[in-house]
Amino acid sequence: MEGELIKKNTWLTPLSWMYGLVVFLRNRFFDWGVLKSKKYDIPIISVGNLTIGGTGKTPHIEYLIKLLSKRYKVAVLSRGYKRKSNGYILANEETPMEFIGDESWQIKQKFPDIYVAVDANRCHGIEQLMKDKSTRDVQIILLDDAFQHRHVTPGRNILLTDYHRLFSKDSLLPVGRLREPASGKERANMVIVTKCPANMSPMDYRIIAESLKLRPYQQLYFSSIKYGRLVNLYTQDTKSMAELSKYNVLLLTGIGCPKQMNIDMSQRFASVKSIDFSDHHYYSQSDISYIAEEIKKIPEPRLIITTEKDTTKLVSLDDIPTHLSKLIWILPIGVCILQEKEKLFNDKITGYVQKNLRNC
Repeated sequence: MEGELIKKNTWLTPLSWMYGLVVFLRNRFFDWGVLKSKKYDIPIISVGNLTIGGTGKTPHIEYLIKLLSKRYKVAVLSRGYKRKSNGYILANEETPMEFIGDESWQIKQKFPDIYVAVDANRCHGIEQLMKDKSTRDVQIILLDDAFQHRHVTPGRNILLTDYHRLFSKDSLLPVGRLREPASGKERANMVIVTKCPANMSPMDYRIIAESLKLRPYQQLYFSSIKYGRLVNLYTQDTKSMAELSKYNVLLLTGIGCPKQMNIDMSQRFASVKSIDFSDHHYYSQSDISYIAEEIKKIPEPRLIITTEKDTTKLVSLDDIPTHLSKLIWILPIGVCILQEKEKLFNDKITGYVQKNLRNC
């Protein structure tokens, strides 16, 4: 049920008040023009959230890439969370994951024909993409996790909120997980409730819509996780989940909120035990040893399922034993728009892009 993962550290309320005051003043300075926000003559779509992590930004960015990259030259710009580098970097297929972050590396590997860049200064990153000789034919820039980066005014601001942790029921850090008050939602053109069960009832949709209290100018959508075919880490063979449904699974994740994935996997396999590391977790050899011990406790037939995001770090380890890597299957994750609104959503995005294309 929505809201079930919200746990609040109420004893930290005084700190939350102080944090909220700082965030309130920062937003007001942008609203009043004391802090400046720049617009650019290129379609810019921001995908972000009000909370810290776990709403499914990367699958939604990938959805937009698939929607737009066949007709337009697309760039994805992010800060490159937890990367071991500084400044602006334009990725190529040989760029080490550590230089651009796991999510940017994953996107570049899956979509080699688009531009992928990282820069903590989004204005600088956008300007580099638009003026550099190698990228100045870019037609659309997707900003990953930039809802709070108000130095840029995107043409479309897409706000994500997790079905299991709606921003309307959460609280500011450190009591809850909100980076800014729920009123920040008003900057969004579109709001997507992510990780929804595919079998939601009309009543569920209505309850959530009323809880979010959106403005008339804001469009509300619901999305659900869509799973691809499993890919074996060692052999690269692919299988459907149905083909492996009699297996017992060790689910290995280092993502923001694996709740819905845990639910979905438990419905598809004989049994599921999960190991949940923190978001963007960098795996170590001690982690591999721990995983090797845990998989021994799973009855035969058994396998390990992990995400593409986790795989970006696992493949950087040189010493995963062959017997273990043969058990690891990668599960691609995508999204689908519910309530038969996919065409409406797509048309809204492509219509905005077409209307705002610039002459390169």
